[in-house]
Amino acid sequence: MRINIMTTHVPLLINGKFIQSESNETLPVLNPATQAVLAEVPLATKKEIETAVQGAKAAFELWRHTPVTERARLMLRYQHLLKEHQEDIAAILAEDTGKNLEDAMGDVWRGIEVVEHACNIPSLLMGETVENVARGVDTYSITQPLGVTLGITPFNFPAMIPLWMFPLATACGNAMILKPSEQVPLATVRLLELFQEAGAPAGLVQLIHGGKDQVNQLLAHPDIQATSFVGSVPVAKHVYLMATQRFKRAQCFAGAKNHMVVLPDADKDTVMNALVGATVGAAGQRCMAISVIVFVGKTIQWAEELAERLSNIKPNIWNNADAAFGPLINKSAVSRVESLIQSGIDQGANCLIDGRGIEVEGYPDGNWVGPTLFTGVKTDMDIYKEEIFGPVVSCINVTSLDEALALVNANPYGNGTSIFTTSGVHARKYQHEVEVGQVGINIPIPVPLPFFSFTGWKGSFMGDLHAYGKQAVRFYTETKTVTASWKEPSNHAPNMSISLK
Repeated sequence: MRINIMTTHVPLLINGKFIQSESNETLPVLNPATQAVLAEVPLATKKEIETAVQGAKAAFELWRHTPVTERARLMLRYQHLLKEHQEDIAAILAEDTGKNLEDAMGDVWRGIEVVEHACNIPSLLMGETVENVARGVDTYSITQPLGVTLGITPFNFPAMIPLWMFPLATACGNAMILKPSEQVPLATVRLLELFQEAGAPAGLVQLIHGGKDQVNQLLAHPDIQATSFVGSVPVAKHVYLMATQRFKRAQCFAGAKNHMVVLPDADKDTVMNALVGATVGAAGQRCMAISVIVFVGKTIQWAEELAERLSNIKPNIWNNADAAFGPLINKSAVSRVESLIQSGIDQGANCLIDGRGIEVEGYPDGNWVGPTLFTGVKTDMDIYKEEIFGPVVSCINVTSLDEALALVNANPYGNGTSIFTTSGVHARKYQHEVEVGQVGINIPIPVPLPFFSFTGWKGSFMGDLHAYGKQAVRFYTETKTVTASWKEPSNHAPNMSISLK
């Protein structure tokens, strides 16, 4: 039965039961379009966290022995339920993130695709075998789960990113403690309700709410073996250092500054249509949003038309059919974005569209910032150096593809990039030479489907193995190599070397 989480305290999930926290400390979950309080989220107590970890540890000891086919069937049931309830999950996350319904539906769907990938876990866990590595000796590798893992998720994708983590972690045989963003915990509760309904064992995924103190307690816990994190650069650095200093695995996805390179041979209408959604969609609150357009040569003339098109894009509340995107997540985000817009003006960039001060009828308290477009941007300006995380786009003009490559490669981030061109030669050169982990060719936001992996580079990622795909399976498992000999007893002399004979 669905738990009513609206206008009440958001529950914890501990050992298979949704319970109210004993904590007296709470934070409000706000609708960013109205500032209405949707719920109160508790800051879990130390005792609750310890109970959750020990419960996950106990669940793991049973789950690790569960046949991999049964784990796959759990994922099959789960993806079916997610598809059945996609719209109601989307409505929940739209209300507390501000996303329009179309974007929220996409958020859920990209998570469902990861669960579909997890359904193939028997094949993904296969090891390797070589017979007769020496006379009568065989060697084979097997994959085994780690134990209790930790997932820490951000506000901007409350469905997709939790679904990056706990389905694959548990399909691999692990348990997980999930700590969603305290700003948007409601959709995660719904995801775990459905996971329970699909037949997940009690304690396999535990839900803990909180802030920095709760995260630090989890990161320091000796029974947690690995951490997955998505969020801002400063927090990613903290999580990564705290985990690795304790010799734990960590994968931390951080900030981005994604460039789209537009070559003169590109089709202008294709470029324009791609840029509108890729720049200001979701109010720019995507780690893969295009925030820098590198116009090569005369294509800089297209910036005026882009400004005209963006000026017709309007934010609104999530269930308004005309909403191109929604509000920013909170007032602090608005202040930061508006401050960066002013710094762009002060530092000499040309602001073709200024999205500050925009009003949405009927919602005067919303965290609204409209599309903002700059030309004449230089690499030493704050609007270029900072990850703005708002609907703000910077245009830079260069003379050649080589100059564009040098610009992109000099940036400290390497999450995503794209190039628009009709030249296969230019596209091939770009994909080969660009120092960015995810490249789109005539695709503005090149987020791979889950049978690949999400492969940000440089300052956008800390760790060795990335999210979902085969890399996630490797992250959530350890490899054991077995060398076996089954020989009849003999009186052969002992082998005094390390060589197999």
